[in-house]
Amino acid sequence: MIDISESVMQFLLAFIIVVPLLGAGAALLPAPPGLRGTGPDQAVLRHGVTVTGAILVAAIILVIGFDHDQPSRMQATTDISWIAALDVRIHLGVDGISLPLLVLTALLTFLCALYSYFKMPSGPSPKAFVALLLVLESGTLATFAVLDLLLFFLAFEMVLIPMYFLIARWGGGERQAAAWKFILYTLLGSVVMLLGLLLIGLKSGTFDMVALATDNGRGLTASTQLIAVLAIGIGLAVKTPMWPLHSWLPDAHTAAPTVGSVLLAGVLLKMGTYGFVRIVLPIAPDGMRTFAPYLAAFAVVGIIYGSLACLALAKQGAGGDLKRLIAYSSVGHMGFVLLGIATMTPTGVNGALFANIAHGLITGLLFFLVGALKDRYGTADLDTLAGAAGAALYGRAPRLGGLLAFAAVASLGLPGLAGFWGEMLALFGAFNPAEGLNRPLFLTFMAIGGFGTLLTAAYLLIVVRRVCMGAIHQQQETEPAPFADVQRYEFATWSPLVALTVLAGLWPAVLLGLTDPAVQKLLAGGKS
Repeated sequence: MIDISESVMQFLLAFIIVVPLLGAGAALLPAPPGLRGTGPDQAVLRHGVTVTGAILVAAIILVIGFDHDQPSRMQATTDISWIAALDVRIHLGVDGISLPLLVLTALLTFLCALYSYFKMPSGPSPKAFVALLLVLESGTLATFAVLDLLLFFLAFEMVLIPMYFLIARWGGGERQAAAWKFILYTLLGSVVMLLGLLLIGLKSGTFDMVALATDNGRGLTASTQLIAVLAIGIGLAVKTPMWPLHSWLPDAHTAAPTVGSVLLAGVLLKMGTYGFVRIVLPIAPDGMRTFAPYLAAFAVVGIIYGSLACLALAKQGAGGDLKRLIAYSSVGHMGFVLLGIATMTPTGVNGALFANIAHGLITGLLFFLVGALKDRYGTADLDTLAGAAGAALYGRAPRLGGLLAFAAVASLGLPGLAGFWGEMLALFGAFNPAEGLNRPLFLTFMAIGGFGTLLTAAYLLIVVRRVCMGAIHQQQETEPAPFADVQRYEFATWSPLVALTVLAGLWPAVLLGLTDPAVQKLLAGGKS
């Protein structure tokens, strides 16, 4: 660790949140003549890469300056009064829980900007695209850095409009309907969540998340906690998404451009589960304990439902869309995250946080790969890709096929890759849940979740066989046309995700060493 002063750390955190907004405004201005390159479109796309790259560098410096000996302590904090009458403050800070999510957001947004520089999705002017991408990044980063309930809500909502327009203006077929479904579901969930946040703030006399976590619900009555957990939980569950509030997700992913799908799966879904860990668990623990069995039940139903939906889409003759299949797989994977949170144990919550990061890396890579496949072949229809004249990636594009197979086995939880640890720890947490929870019930949930891992392996291996190997009798058909393998810009975009997936799988202590002390403190009510 390099010794960086607290004032520099404060500046870095503020820089990470504010600069994307400034960059979004600059993206809408005319490009200076000297920076236009071959045209203004190229200049604004280069601007997006530059701004997101600067944010990623700042995030890496923040990690370097972070005191890794005290990951449970809030660092790089800024605390300024904003609305004194309500005690609403501009309170920022990071600990071992939020820091990995900040870095993940900065990395994925940079990779999306880099990918778009070479493969801009068809649609209106790139100026608006880059501006929306930067606003989305700012809102997401702010969600993981703010420590005030009302600021959290504002940041939480800030990402909805940019994502709506990314889907509606740069998406594929049925994009308008998918965008409306996305915005209506999330906005309705957010209205209910706001009521829960206001209830906590007004009843406790503060909206400060650190003070509320330290109080650990002692200032809130049991009925207040129950109502707050129900209201906040609904809003967070929609964003996660939890079954049965998930139905906006497959349509949104199927219609979204490639980078929209990457950010939606890799970053936006994490905002819901982060809210459960940062707000619901420490601030209303008694209410959470009451609802934990129900949350776990919905989680395991989501695991099985998502896997069965994927199996149905992967079946020959079903006409399943590969992007839609990966979207349904996210419902199952986020079910493991919710199960880990519902155990209310350090093991389960650490598993949930690990699974969050792993899902962002792996599913982000999967959506990049499927987007590249769709660009080359003109469709993501599984029957077409697996037909006699289909992709057959191992023979036609071996590097692309190898990457797809790697991402698939990482997603199914192969030991040694990032997808393994989070789901395993979530199941371990269910094996021995927190005191006061029904252990036989959670053992049942663990068994159902374990069965879900087998279903996950089944549908992902079917996808690999059909897309990478092609039709069974394909060797008897006419030799297929040449197929472009991985390009240089794709290699540059995808390599960090592959490397981090391997690193997190082989060296999980890198991430768990950050999250565990912070989780222990959070569950203990702010006491180290």
